Amino acid sequence: MCVRIITDSASDLPAEYAAAHAVTVIPMTTVFGETEFIEGVTISHREFYEKLIEDDTLPKTSQLAPHQFESIYSKIAGKGETAVVITLSSKLSGTFQNAVLAAADYEDVIFPVDSLNATVGEQVLVKRAVMLAEEGKSAPEIAQTLCKERSRVCLVALLDTLEYLKKGGRISPATAFVGNMLSIKPVVTVRDGEVLVIGKARGSKKGNNMLIEYINEHGGVDFRCPISLGYTGLSDNLLQKYIEDSRALWTGAVENLPVCTVGSTIGTHVGPGAIAVAYFQNTGER
Repeated sequence: MCVRIITDSASDLPAEYAAAHAVTVIPMTTVFGETEFIEGVTISHREFYEKLIEDDTLPKTSQLAPHQFESIYSKIAGKGETAVVITLSSKLSGTFQNAVLAAADYEDVIFPVDSLNATVGEQVLVKRAVMLAEEGKSAPEIAQTLCKERSRVCLVALLDTLEYLKKGGRISPATAFVGNMLSIKPVVTVRDGEVLVIGKARGSKKGNNMLIEYINEHGGVDFRCPISLGYTGLSDNLLQKYIEDSRALWTGAVENLPVCTVGSTIGTHVGPGAIAVAYFQNTGER
């Protein structure tokens, strides 16, 4: 029986990868003022950041509704197929709950999985699902494995500015002002589905060092599983600098590091100039 993999656009899964592996990506929406944009359909990642930089008003993002899932589920069931659905963390969005709600009439057909992560952290779990499907695993087996292995997914990111956290009400204007004056760059991770600040670096170089230290201190990378790096904004210069600084982590382990742009769902809240890396922690188990 054919197993389909479904995700939301918050995973920032590159279109080329999705097409090559028949992954269905359901686009989320971003609203600037009164205008709604469909991520990857009516607005590209680049166009989003151009508007974000130019517009003084912070855009809003919205969760996927049950009917958006149901329309896809019905087609899969009609073909006699099954599917694993991987969504943005339930602690960051109501998308997972709506995926589950829509699956109520598709028992033994649709298997929703809460990634408990976001952007490239969600993306590596999607890619892991693809690996398992290509190994011939069934949908329930894939869902069970993902729920077991998602605790090994590590996402760590360096933000370039505190301005967007201020706009979103996550920090006070005074904290943002002082932080930006001192070139303080927050280092964040996703733990148990929630975003946590784990450090603050003064300048990009120290920030890069903190990312490297975090990886080394948390078991290193399981190179048997997917890895992904992402960046926000119009240039990948900061990410390329991080890759160069962290060369020792990757040399001899992988030929190429997968890089993607982070779209509007997460980019709205962190702003341009952020970099992130996601990987499976090396625990010696699989």
